[in-house]
Amino acid sequence: MLSTFEVLSLPARREIIAQLRAGPSSVSDLSAALGLSQPITSKHLRVLRDAGFVSVRPDAQRRWYELRAEPFVEVAQWLEPYRWMWEDRLDRLGRYLDEEASQ
Repeated sequence: MLSTFEVLSLPARREIIAQLRAGPSSVSDLSAALGLSQPITSKHLRVLRDAGFVSVRPDAQRRWYELRAEPFVEVAQWLEPYRWMWEDRLDRLGRYLDEEASQ
């Protein structure tokens, strides 16, 4: 089984996740939105499903995929010790933009 970060390492899987943030979607809808073939999209969805990132709900001839929150908790916990790096940079950017606006 792939680790969380191995699952997220491929851009196509990250794009699928981004599409699913808007809500449940079928393979054909995801394929069309991403410009991928249905077999390739299905393969990536299978990896995401096996890793717990998405759940699937059959509905007649279609399968609806939607995000699950639990795997993202692991990513957020791993990133937490590094949060200071981007928060500090955003604070500095905000100060710089405030200074530029006041000139």
